[in-house]
This record gives sequence, structure tokens and C-alpha cells, in this order.
Amino acid sequence: MNDKLKNFIVRTLSGAVMLAVVLGAILASEWSFIALMAVITLGGIWEFYNFAQKAGYQPMKLLGLFGGMMIFAIAISLFVLFATKDSTNDSLFAIIFGMAIITMLLLVPLMFICELYRKSPTPIANIGSTLMGMLYVALPLSLLILIPALLGNGVWNPWIVIFYIFIIWANDVFAYLFGITLGRHRLFERISPKKSWEGFFGGLLGAMAMGYVASLVLEADAMTWIGLALVAAIAGVFGDLVESLFKRSVNLKDSGNFIPGHGGWLDRFDALIFSAPFAFVYVIFITFIA
Repeated sequence: MNDKLKNFIVRTLSGAVMLAVVLGAILASEWSFIALMAVITLGGIWEFYNFAQKAGYQPMKLLGLFGGMMIFAIAISLFVLFATKDSTNDSLFAIIFGMAIITMLLLVPLMFICELYRKSPTPIANIGSTLMGMLYVALPLSLLILIPALLGNGVWNPWIVIFYIFIIWANDVFAYLFGITLGRHRLFERISPKKSWEGFFGGLLGAMAMGYVASLVLEADAMTWIGLALVAAIAGVFGDLVESLFKRSVNLKDSGNFIPGHGGWLDRFDALIFSAPFAFVYVIFITFIA
């Protein structure tokens, strides 16, 4: 068995397992979905801090991971308090929300105090990279928790999340297919030489088509979902380019090796992570403003 065939088999099997785990966690309950997002958050923050270390900085990993979970706790509290119909645990999650907010307010100055005792030549970069790991990974995935609740009018519907992920995947698949067949004009050659404008627009078409399918299955407004798909797809492309920028800056092919044949957490979920804030703002706009 040659190496290419072996790599293809490993990539296919690990991809199937990853797909089963992701879909299983989402379909099981909102809490298993939140647990999955928490695992991806921890893995993504850790890989970002590895980027920072490769660049010569010394992020405070444990404080950053803890801060990421506090951001997650705030999002979970909001999910329970404002995005569900169950009021039995409102007081408990109100307390958790308050404690998480207080912890975050104290965590940032605590990072500055810790840096006083580390004797590092790059204190500003250390603090900056620590905070950036939290903002780059934890904040977007925390917002992603709230998107299905908002679109579902406070009722958990796992298929909202699944179709959102399918939109991201459809963008990737159609961008690849259009790129290898029609790609002539480079999209961002300095960062990602293989991406083309033809692939970019092909990916948008695939994402919007999936958004339309989602609206039919969910019996929702077609323009809302097509617009969501367009926002998520465009942001997802930038997410992929940003992660490629990070990897090129530290001469890494993959962000990690957690998923055989697929690289690390950021390699697989970079588009999902980067698209979440834009999708969240879009959903807020169409829900409360438009």
C-alpha cells in the first residue's frame, strides 16, 4: 500500500468518526452540543498558544484556558436565562453568570500581575497572545451556542446547528470542486496559493443552495437562511485564510495532529469559528431590528 492510498484511508476513516461524533453530540441534546463546543474551544485555544510559542512568545496557557471557559460560562448562562423556556434554574445560572463576569473582570489584571514575576523579555506580547487566544476561539464558539436558540425562538432544534455546519461544509466542498475545475485567478496567493476566485464564488453558490435546503427542511424563511449562508460562507473563507496566515508565520503545515489526516482543531473548525461572530450579528439584526 503506497503512502497516498494509506493517507487517503486514514483521512476518510478519521473524517467519518469526526462526523459521527459531531452529529451525534448535536442530535443528543443541547448540553452535549455545548460540551462539544467546549472541547473544541479548549483544543483551539491550546493550538493558538502553540502558534504563539512558535513565534517566540510565552502565553499564560492555564489562565487563557480558564478565561475561555469563563466566557463559555457566560454564554451558557445567557442561553438558559434568555434563550430557553425553562425557568427552573434561572436563579442558579444568574449566579453563575455574575460569578463569571466578576472572574473575567479580575482575570485580565491578574495576567498583568503574573507577568511581573515571569521575567520574560516579551511581556506585552505574552499578555496580548493570551487574551487573543480567548477572543479568537472562545468568544466565537460561545456566540455559536446562542445562534440556534435565537433562530429557534427559544426552542432547541439541533437541525439548525447541523444545517449551519452543512453550510460551512458546502462552501468548502463547492469551492474545492469549482477551484480544481475552473480555477484560474488566484484569490490570495501570498497566503493560500491554491485558492481561486472561481472556487470562492462556487463555494458561495454551494453555501446558499444549502441555506435554501435548510429553509425548506426547517420550514423557515428562505431569504433569512440564504442570507445567513452568504454571511457564514464569506466569513468562513476569511477564517481559513487567517489560520493559514498563522501557520505560515511559524512555518507549520497543520495547527496540530489531534485528528489523523486532518490536522488539528483549528484546521478543521477555523471557518466555523471565524464565521460565528458575523452570523451572530446577522441573526441579531434579522431577529430584533429588521
